[in-house]
Amino acid sequence: MLMPKRVKYRKTQRGKMKGNETRGTNVDFGSFGLKALEQAWITSRQIEAARVAMNRFMKRDGKVWIRIFPDKPVTKKPAETRMGSGKGAPEFWVAVVKPGRIMFEADGIPKATAEEAFRLAAAKLPIKTKFVTRPDYEAVEVKK
Repeated sequence: MLMPKRVKYRKTQRGKMKGNETRGTNVDFGSFGLKALEQAWITSRQIEAARVAMNRFMKRDGKVWIRIFPDKPVTKKPAETRMGSGKGAPEFWVAVVKPGRIMFEADGIPKATAEEAFRLAAAKLPIKTKFVTRPDYEAVEVKK
């Protein structure tokens, strides 16, 4: 499960998710990417589930890059606790994702395989996504 090794502050405020993403909007590492079309908090469990789904379908061919990292702690208070008495303890970690963000990238596999792998990964995520390719991508014969 992804989470920071250490953080400056143990608890953070919730913040706003309005607007589009300004960074991480291009396919930079691989040839194919999975782009977010909505904003959401993506938990470390969801990122891991999507990664496992992709790698299983790709049969560990090619390479996968995860372009988002869960660095925001989300706190929860215990069940049946009265109001007040401070903020709850950190329960899990999320990555704040806005529309336009490339969340995953892949390379070294055929386009049809990449599309299906990303479709399976998108099913594990709570937002609408889109399959994108690098602008200068030309279909090349993948070595076996």
